[in-house]
Amino acid sequence: MEKIYSPKTIEKNIQKYWDTQKTFKVYENKKKKKYYCLSMLPYPSGKLHMGHVRNYTIGDVLARYHRMQGKNVLHPIGWDAFGLPAETAAIKNNIVPMQWTYQNIQYMKKQLQKLGLSYDWDREITTCEPNYYKWEQWLFNKLYYKKLVYKKKSIVNWCPKDKTVLANEQVINNQCWRCQSKIITKLQSQWFLKITKYSERLLNDLKTLNQWPKKVKTMQKNWIGLSKGFEIIFDILNTNQKITIYITKLHLLIDIQFIAISPLHPLSKVELQKKELKELINNTYNTQNNNIHYSTFKYLGKKISKYAIHPITKKKIPIWITNYTELEYKTDTRGSLPNHNMYDFYFSKKYNITIKKVNTLHQFQIFHNIKKENMDETIFKYLNIEKKIKKKNNFLLKDWGISRQRYWGTPIPIIYINNKMMTIPNNQLPLISPKINTNHEFQKIGKIYKKWSHVYINKIPARRETETFDTFIESSWYYIRYTCPSFTGMLDKKLVNYWLPVDQYIGGIEHATMHLIYFRFFHKILYDLNLVKNREPVVNLLCQGMVLSDAFYYINQKGEKKWISSKKIKITKNKNGNIKNICSKKKEKIIHAGMMKMSKSKNNGIDPEEMIEKYSADTIRLFMMFSAPITADIEWNESGVKGMYRFLQKIWKLVYDYIHNVHEKIKKNNISQVKEINNILNKTVIKVSHDIENRKSFNTAISEIIKFTNYIQKIFLIQNHEKKFIKYILNTIIKILYPFTPHISFYLWKKINHNHNIDIENWPKYNVNLINEENIPLIVQINGKKKEIMLIQKNTTKTKIIEYLYNTSKISNFLKKNNIKNIIYIKNKLINLVI
Repeated sequence: MEKIYSPKTIEKNIQKYWDTQKTFKVYENKKKKKYYCLSMLPYPSGKLHMGHVRNYTIGDVLARYHRMQGKNVLHPIGWDAFGLPAETAAIKNNIVPMQWTYQNIQYMKKQLQKLGLSYDWDREITTCEPNYYKWEQWLFNKLYYKKLVYKKKSIVNWCPKDKTVLANEQVINNQCWRCQSKIITKLQSQWFLKITKYSERLLNDLKTLNQWPKKVKTMQKNWIGLSKGFEIIFDILNTNQKITIYITKLHLLIDIQFIAISPLHPLSKVELQKKELKELINNTYNTQNNNIHYSTFKYLGKKISKYAIHPITKKKIPIWITNYTELEYKTDTRGSLPNHNMYDFYFSKKYNITIKKVNTLHQFQIFHNIKKENMDETIFKYLNIEKKIKKKNNFLLKDWGISRQRYWGTPIPIIYINNKMMTIPNNQLPLISPKINTNHEFQKIGKIYKKWSHVYINKIPARRETETFDTFIESSWYYIRYTCPSFTGMLDKKLVNYWLPVDQYIGGIEHATMHLIYFRFFHKILYDLNLVKNREPVVNLLCQGMVLSDAFYYINQKGEKKWISSKKIKITKNKNGNIKNICSKKKEKIIHAGMMKMSKSKNNGIDPEEMIEKYSADTIRLFMMFSAPITADIEWNESGVKGMYRFLQKIWKLVYDYIHNVHEKIKKNNISQVKEINNILNKTVIKVSHDIENRKSFNTAISEIIKFTNYIQKIFLIQNHEKKFIKYILNTIIKILYPFTPHISFYLWKKINHNHNIDIENWPKYNVNLINEENIPLIVQINGKKKEIMLIQKNTTKTKIIEYLYNTSKISNFLKKNNIKNIIYIKNKLINLVI
């Protein structure tokens, strides 16, 4: 064994060993408890950034830990390969999207392998491959005939820069989620998935996601946006027509002064000229997260010639076509209340609509003696007799617009014959976009598409659909395909139902109201088709924080903000580490924008390969897990990386000294010293186990390992011990360090244990009897399955433990909803609740 820790050769050789031996290849095994660990699949943008490193290291720590716990671990990876960035890059770099994508995949795969991530690479999937997206086309056909997918003209969100439609979820603060361009609205035919049919289930089933972050569930709840109210039917004067409005407070019904309808409402069509319709549509806000203040809103409207009849007062109510009906409840009609709603007030002011005084229902004979608290109930009974009302649950969530006006995506399997629409038969799938071989061809994509779209069916001219799926379709079911990547259908039910649900899912909270809703929706569709047996796709969700680093920019002659890499400037700092001065070779005035999320657009990314080359993959992994709680943001600081590198050097030295300097001279250990070491060692194993498995608190787990290692180093300097005992201690340290730093752990384990392989070792067991303190771990089971490990005082009574479980434990909500049939309690060791 070399005296100095030199990780380059070691890590490279170990990674090669894992690859050739297929160490992490997994098969179904009913004799073992399964554990499906999954990180959100990456987009092959060209290079990993530190945010990727953090996400995938978290998953790898958990996968390696649970393997050591004896579980059958599925830990896959793939590529979210379609999308606009590839198409944009193709135009910019004179390269076709497919070539750009596969080059990036090849490069990023090598980067992931350099991190030592324990993936089953035989399950790798790439979403732009026809044998993958064929099955979402197949599913589309199924949904088409079940009327869960449809096409209609709609007011859509349009990104003028990316030249494509965006779903409501992809518009943030009235800007494109990808390029931050201000969106516009336009009328366009668009394919939709009927996610609204699942609104109630998506909302109600959030209650079952006990191991999801509360913040994510709150964000989804608000996005789905349930409001309980009423639909009120108004007759149209001198016609047989009717108009329906939605209202949440019935006692305000009396104050409706006009009815607002959207430009696409049936009554609007006969009233608007094309120019008026276009102007209204272009200024209609169809987004769910626009945050537009009522005082600055650009109100547009036109009064129509028809009137509605108020169902209580029987008075004429004007009807206005407006551009703001969807701003609050996402409905195409609204009863306008200028005395109670500021949007209605400002609209009335602009169009000089007289705002009448607030009315009271007591002026009408039928409501004369009704108390205020009983008014809504009385109104409901009155209108119900008149058949003018029904209770209505309204949701902010609207159907998912899934078609995009781009080349690099999954073709929608629809064909038009004699203006009739039909799906492309399943035996003709996959439908593949026209193949583009050169950038010259890509520049003529419009002509190529036109030629590709025109075909003959039984000698009859036909036209293929030229739009492609939103790429969120591909990422809505990939987790299922990992369980059966080579299956000749969409999914193998036997394999899917062995692995699902995903036990641990890892990704950013920015996906809370996009991907994390979409894939829950997809899973429920597959559940209804009897293809999966679980109602939800994921048991435990972990949303990691962002990785931040210093960002700098200057303003060019055109007044544009240009982000510049820290490598291209000279930074002087004061004694406190704060930036004192910034110099540029070109003498621009450089402005420090502060710590910001690492990204290509801000030019503030840190290259993982550069750090690996400088310090080692294990060092980077350890730093990313240690520097902050997993859910908190990390501020990149290279001095912290150096600290982790020094710690690994310390571990290396301990093992080196054991191999070269410890001999079998000592026959007996100092008994009191051994007791103290065993006490601390067992507490360390318990704490590290608890922090990894239950708390996902990797930084505190690593802190415990460092603390114990420092203690052992001092003890060994003071007193000699039996070589066997020292080996036991070092083996324990290496085992609990292995999930975080697998390369150095693999190497040192072989050196200590004569070429044995740590990859097949079990997690170290702890012995409660060797702990001298009062607090001991108690395993909590439900129906024989471990749910958590809780620390209790020795000899705590069963009654007190049950009281704790019901009131403050992680499973308290579950216990309150279920009856306990039996309790098995093994004092100081285990409690099993039989439900």
